[in-house]
Amino acid sequence: MGTESSTAPATVRTSRQILFGPLTRNAGLIACGTPLIVLWQLCEALVPVMIGVTIDVGVETGDLGPFLLSCLAIAVIFTFLSYGYRFGATFMNRAVQLESHRIRLEVAGQAVLPADDPKLAGEWLSLATADADKVSLLVRQFGFTVASVVTVGATAVYLARTDVTLALVILFGVPITVGITQLVSPVVARRTEREQAAIARVAGLGGDLVAGLRPIKGIGAEDAASGRYRASSRAARASSIVTARSWGYMTGLTTVVSGLFLAVVAWLAGSKAMEGDLTLGELVAIVGLTQFLAEPIALLGALTAQFAASTASARRLHTALASPVLILDGPDRLPAGVPRELRLRRATTSSLTEVDLTCGPGQLVAVVCDRPASADSLIGLLDGSVRPDGGAVTIAGVDLRSLAAADRRATLLVVPHEASPPEGTIRTAIDPDGTLDPATLDEVLTASAGHDVVAAHPDGLDHAVRSGGSSLSGGQRQRLTLARSLAVAPPVLVLRDPTTAIDAVTEQQIATGLQSRLGRDTATLVVTTSPTLLAAADHVVWIREGRVVRVAPHHVLQEDPRYREEVLR
Repeated sequence: MGTESSTAPATVRTSRQILFGPLTRNAGLIACGTPLIVLWQLCEALVPVMIGVTIDVGVETGDLGPFLLSCLAIAVIFTFLSYGYRFGATFMNRAVQLESHRIRLEVAGQAVLPADDPKLAGEWLSLATADADKVSLLVRQFGFTVASVVTVGATAVYLARTDVTLALVILFGVPITVGITQLVSPVVARRTEREQAAIARVAGLGGDLVAGLRPIKGIGAEDAASGRYRASSRAARASSIVTARSWGYMTGLTTVVSGLFLAVVAWLAGSKAMEGDLTLGELVAIVGLTQFLAEPIALLGALTAQFAASTASARRLHTALASPVLILDGPDRLPAGVPRELRLRRATTSSLTEVDLTCGPGQLVAVVCDRPASADSLIGLLDGSVRPDGGAVTIAGVDLRSLAAADRRATLLVVPHEASPPEGTIRTAIDPDGTLDPATLDEVLTASAGHDVVAAHPDGLDHAVRSGGSSLSGGQRQRLTLARSLAVAPPVLVLRDPTTAIDAVTEQQIATGLQSRLGRDTATLVVTTSPTLLAAADHVVWIREGRVVRVAPHHVLQEDPRYREEVLR
């Protein structure tokens, strides 16, 4: 296809901005949640300390007052512990979900734009789910990392007041332990990135396979298609196993190293208690703190690998969001009061040569192409997926390439041949916003011959429609797609082969329905070889070998045997 060099949108963020953007955009929620998470961790550390105090001031002395006071203090600590985590996690998880949603919307917005290097639907799905989640989890990771660092520091301070040697062991031992576990983090990060890419590929291939199942069956390519998917799936499975094994090695290393470190701390504390340097309560507190420290040390040990996984996802998101698109938000707006006339002026692509074509308000214009490539290029020029090598495409005199996106969406609707209704009901497939009054809905159904689709099901308009219209026949899908397009009532409507799966009688009803709506000043362009639709058109643009050879009504063009061959074959 003839295309100009595309341009990435100017607002695309760098991978670093994608990675750290969640922290700045959710600063308020993080500022509320992080102190509460820190409070929760500190209270967990205080539990063994207070148990030790209770033993020293209440159990050993037998004094009931201090004992009850210590028990009350433990109850208060557990209250703060419970509510600190409850509300802290609520703030942090809210930030994670909001950020995931933002990224998903950004990915979805990019996915619907035509691009030079389009991705499969499954790849976009992987970006909008797995990668969006990994980047967003950096918010939660930040809060728990701060809490772990503060708690380890607070534990060292307590131990410094109890025994300087133990405090020094904690202060030097924790960084060494965390450092040892980082030896395998780069390997885990690289394998995680490869795993994400492999999963995205197999998801894209799987979605593509399901979407093209009928053509695959039609040409008997089931074995070849399933073989490709099986090979890709096995590669993704192998990558996932390798990554899981790496995470297991890192977790095992963290557990062993931190376990040895904490055993040393417990041995030192026990030795000092045997020598009389520590009370029984202090020994209990130190042993309890030693057990508690296993969790923050493990979290800090996995920090690098988790951050690397988030970084890899941010890079993948940046690559996808920064990929060149063919439709940009232009500076020009459509002038008010000017008829929405669609015009091609000497439009040239690799499959079209200096094509002139006009479709004004209230006109039904048909286009007959002798080659599918010419029809593809024509539709591509109008939906923005093909840029002309020469000439121009205009609406109301404004170049389509420089038209503001809002005006493009409000004025021009291009319906490809493979379009299908979305999941929902017949009613929502036609009128997703529920804005049509009964009279307008009836008119749309009449024009698209959709009443037969409604009558064919006991639930009528409330009949369930599966994703992609898979629960409907080909003709029913085409009629609902046409009804949905007519319900939008755009000033310029472009249809590509809208009746290929519809019988002749119903096709005549649709042709009549399209004619009946021309009084609404709709400019309707139909790319088709259907004699019924061609006969209903005001005039037909006949394109052979990429050039317009004649423009005339259908009955006039029928005098040419070559034209008859094109539309009757």
